Amino acid sequence: MLIDFIQSQLTQFDEMAARIQAAPEKYINFDSVSDFYKAKWLNDFPRGTTWSATGLDDGAEQFYAIIEYRKHFVSISCTEKIEIRCGIHPE
Repeated sequence: MLIDFIQSQLTQFDEMAARIQAAPEKYINFDSVSDFYKAKWLNDFPRGTTWSATGLDDGAEQFYAIIEYRKHFVSISCTEKIEIRCGIHPE
């Protein structure tokens, strides 16, 4: 039996993205960008996932983050409301 590790990691990414989308209040609770980078749940994404965040500094109330693995992504925007988009970047 052959295991496609890339597909397995993409599935891991997509499952984690779905968890965040289903219960954002469980994952998105930050007072600073530093808090985002310290979030333990980021380690639940497959190795090789990248993320970046902006906002929340100097009293800002808005927060933006992008989490990517290969062409799959989770985009998080926290302004007056939380918006989470998941998808695949076009080729």
